[in-house]
Amino acid sequence: MITVKKFRAGCLKLTILDEIIAKKKDEIKTLTGQTFQPVAYEPVPTFQSLVAASSQMNIIAEIKRSSPSRGAINTTVDPADQAKRYEALGAKAISVLTDQAFFNGSIEDLIQVRKTVRLPILCKDFMIDPVQIDRAKAAGANIILLIVAALSDAQLAELYQYAVENDLEVLVEVHDEEEMERALRLEPEIIGINNRNLKTFEVNLATTERLASMVRGMKTILISESGMKQQGDVIRVRNAGANAVLVGETFMRAENLEETFKSFQVSLFQNIN
Repeated sequence: MITVKKFRAGCLKLTILDEIIAKKKDEIKTLTGQTFQPVAYEPVPTFQSLVAASSQMNIIAEIKRSSPSRGAINTTVDPADQAKRYEALGAKAISVLTDQAFFNGSIEDLIQVRKTVRLPILCKDFMIDPVQIDRAKAAGANIILLIVAALSDAQLAELYQYAVENDLEVLVEVHDEEEMERALRLEPEIIGINNRNLKTFEVNLATTERLASMVRGMKTILISESGMKQQGDVIRVRNAGANAVLVGETFMRAENLEETFKSFQVSLFQNIN
């Protein structure tokens, strides 16, 4: 197994991604054939409808204990409590990292959040098989993540269609131009641009500025992911065309979550903060 130390020393993230996918294949073997008991909850609005009605930057607030690149972030967080705080501050959706091996998350975290908030929930995981989508939906997820870098075109199309047929919204995540071109073939309603470089793990908001121009659909929700540290970062990606941001580490580490969160709720209209 590649350690975080070796990874930071220079291993490509694609190698880590391969390792994660290999782990997911093992997990799928244990999930296949299982029956997932749906969590009961009141209907929630779609993320798309909330964004359509908003004039402020739409925030997907994430519950993230740790990551391979950053190590421990907030390992003692109570998912339900954190989600409740996010909802009260005006989050449009809650992202829950459910990968255990690399991010210290769990599907139980998502279930706890589902029982607590009346917002759409994104199941943040490495989806490569329909059974993962089944489990996420049963746990109460309303949105699933499909990472273009982790999937072939055939897998991407199959999983996207499967999720849509199961009344789930899909966040299609890209990291570079080639992946954006592949994603756009799906004509997705939600695209996430991850500002983290797959090879160096460095974060550069210029990624959003570069890739956002490739999106022509006026109704496409464009999410900028990674690198939101301060209000200026949010304004920068807004000016590039993002109408939503996904924020994890900054909120999880915030000494004053309310102050930090509110500073990110900038107007979607340029020159108006």
